[in-house]
Amino acid sequence: MSNRRSRILLFDSGTGGLSVAHALRAQLPEVDIVYAADTAGFPYGKWAEVLLVRRILRVMRDLLDLVKPDCVVIGCNTASTLALDVLREEFQVPFVGTVPAIKPAAVQTKTGVIGVLATPGTARREYTKTLIHTYAFHCKVMLHGAPRLAEIAEVKLAGGDVDKAALLAEISPVFREKGGVRADVVVLGCTHYPLLLDEMKDVAPWPVAWIDPAPAIARRTASILTDGDKADAGPVSVERDTVILTSKPVDGGRIPAGFASAGFDKLQIADIPL
Repeated sequence: MSNRRSRILLFDSGTGGLSVAHALRAQLPEVDIVYAADTAGFPYGKWAEVLLVRRILRVMRDLLDLVKPDCVVIGCNTASTLALDVLREEFQVPFVGTVPAIKPAAVQTKTGVIGVLATPGTARREYTKTLIHTYAFHCKVMLHGAPRLAEIAEVKLAGGDVDKAALLAEISPVFREKGGVRADVVVLGCTHYPLLLDEMKDVAPWPVAWIDPAPAIARRTASILTDGDKADAGPVSVERDTVILTSKPVDGGRIPAGFASAGFDKLQIADIPL
């Protein structure tokens, strides 16, 4: 057995998983984290499902060889709802997924009307509909696949301005009344979305409770690392606090904005083309 620090691989298609990274660091300050973003494949919501599963498996195989983690956190709703079962079957390392927090929303609502903001892929996936039918069958659910919301978050993290009009257009479909009753809870069904929380509060037609899944993901990860044993995987070629990209950043060798502020101060390219 090894006395080395536990190591997490946090995986997403882009920067959305940074909302999960903050929660993991708060919950598990002594754990090493490596962040991997499949920038060559971003955005995942536009992929055909069969091709996306194939892509995720290919990328994950290379990342596991590089990082040798004790646990993988999939900080992406699209990847989780589509490929989580396949990943668990294919690889021995434990995986923690990210799925829309519909169950806690159905418990928390006082009006019985909840909104679910998701990517288009997550919104149309049977997995999401099953969550609604299982846990929110007694609620009125406004499920919206927001086509540009994740990209707006990426622009913000790159240092750009948030277009408030475009943001309002993306979230408006979940702010509806049913029978004179307003939605009072909105599920953030993509890890990119909490990165826009302040701006969404500013433009929202009325106040709601926003449900961010990141704290629950961190608690589940902590439970797995506490219960599991760490095998000595030997030397690794990726240091803690590294961000791995599957394509070169547009500005050369610089770490994309947003990662450094989340504690990821080293960059490595794992060239995994489409």
